Amino acid sequence: MARHEVAGDAVVDAVLTASRTLVAVAERSLGAAAEETTLAQYRALVVLASRGPQRMVDLAKALEVTPSTAGRMCDRLLRKGLIRRHRARADRREVQVSITAAGRAVVDEATSRRRALIAEILERLPVPAQRAVAQALRAFADAAGEVPDNEWPE
Repeated sequence: MARHEVAGDAVVDAVLTASRTLVAVAERSLGAAAEETTLAQYRALVVLASRGPQRMVDLAKALEVTPSTAGRMCDRLLRKGLIRRHRARADRREVQVSITAAGRAVVDEATSRRRALIAEILERLPVPAQRAVAQALRAFADAAGEVPDNEWPE
């Protein structure tokens, strides 16, 4: 494996700025749901929407929080009607959480708004710069181990 140069301060600062921008876009994408759903709760909904029902310990691991933190988050989402708790079919002793139709609507609406906000920002760039941004973000996500290769659109 080839050795890479250590990123300089200017590169790290540029990525930090882009990261803050993307977090701001994520927060804005929640729209009206932001008043009742935190970004952390939204992340839990996304995990449940994309991975299906989860045991609390598995959800906590996916969110990189403790099971007790995930439990409190799920208590709040349950009270809002965005998730439900149920017994697993394979092992009735096991409790799982899954997203409700209302929770999926929050995810779908936020994703649609986020796509529109990102498209609006990208439209301010010339097409070659848009492609360069996409390529750099793919490389960054790959280096972080965040997205399997087969999940990138062609």
